[in-house]
Amino acid sequence: MAKQGFPTPQLLVIAGATFVCVSSEFLPTGILPDIAVGVGVTEAQAGLLISAFAFTVALSTIPLTRLTQRFPRKWLMVATLGGFALTNVVCAIAPDYWTLFAGRVLGGLVHGVFWAVTTPYAARLVRSNQVVRATSITAAGGRLAFILGVPMGAAIGHAVGWRLSFLVMAGLIVLFALLVVLFLPPVEHRVTLRTGEIPIPARRDPTLRAILIVCAIVALTGLGQNAMSTYIAPWLIAIPAIDPGQVASILLLGGIGGAIGLVIATLVGDRDPHRFLLVTLIGLALTGVAMGLLGTSGWPAILAYVLWNVAFGIVAPLTQGLMMREASPRLRDFGAAALTTCFNAATAAGALTGAFVVSGLGLGWLPGFLVVFTTLAAIVVTIEIPRRRAAGAGRA
Repeated sequence: MAKQGFPTPQLLVIAGATFVCVSSEFLPTGILPDIAVGVGVTEAQAGLLISAFAFTVALSTIPLTRLTQRFPRKWLMVATLGGFALTNVVCAIAPDYWTLFAGRVLGGLVHGVFWAVTTPYAARLVRSNQVVRATSITAAGGRLAFILGVPMGAAIGHAVGWRLSFLVMAGLIVLFALLVVLFLPPVEHRVTLRTGEIPIPARRDPTLRAILIVCAIVALTGLGQNAMSTYIAPWLIAIPAIDPGQVASILLLGGIGGAIGLVIATLVGDRDPHRFLLVTLIGLALTGVAMGLLGTSGWPAILAYVLWNVAFGIVAPLTQGLMMREASPRLRDFGAAALTTCFNAATAAGALTGAFVVSGLGLGWLPGFLVVFTTLAAIVVTIEIPRRRAAGAGRA
């Protein structure tokens, strides 16, 4: 496809598809007690529906991406959306816990392929110096899911039953599948060799190292982020002593902070992404320090929490954009799959780390672990910047 202008309408369609899929992924978090009562299990068992989804994504994304490599990207996206809709219907009509569990596992299988398609799709619609901007727009769908989608699902579930929440989500997913059919142009994802060019295995692709570096940054940042964010509600209640009735409002402020970070990444992320990422990671670590030092101070701690969300709102789209900029065209789908795998593994491992910290040391130690892992990610970027500049000078 000729990249004429900036394809905002098409990117918004991908953002909308991302919105409904991320809303579907985290839908159980807002209706967990209702699900537990509905299928006769404990809330802890109901919580495994989220863990099962994340672990399935982490384990299946790369192999399924390789298996689907030959299929056209547009129709593979439509197929994944159809699969999402079907798994939501399965969850809605599930007669027991294990059928519901199976529906979530099937959703995880589809989810990994969806992310492996959508981020490279956005990158293929624009020029190389617009990739961060494009992926930030599509990532906005995921951020909006946390601000509006999950609360919307919870409101529906509490008002008319959790099963209807899954059915409404399935209908929205089908709607965006139709929009993809109508408005997204096809893209060519297969790389054709030039005359006389010899194909090389992926492990010898010179951009593989950059892919692994971005994955390491995401894994480290995600570990610290999820160790803290998984237990943010108990932390807010126990450390800054926020009234439980105010927690939802504070979390909404955090979501808005993340949206602000996303806008910042969209506007300036393409200028010098490595250096911008380093500055953002340093800022993320400093917000962790502030949350640790100001934790018992009430509203100053809340301000630190909001700034933490602003910083992480920048990191997520920036690392996605970096992956698409750094990976060669032949490895873009693999890079997106690897990024999804690392993110979901970090989600699960971060939550587990947080559980050990809370049970062994207490809630007040969580910001410290956020700082440690984020600092390690910043060190990786610091080491990488001179190498990237030297490589650029060598090409020049």
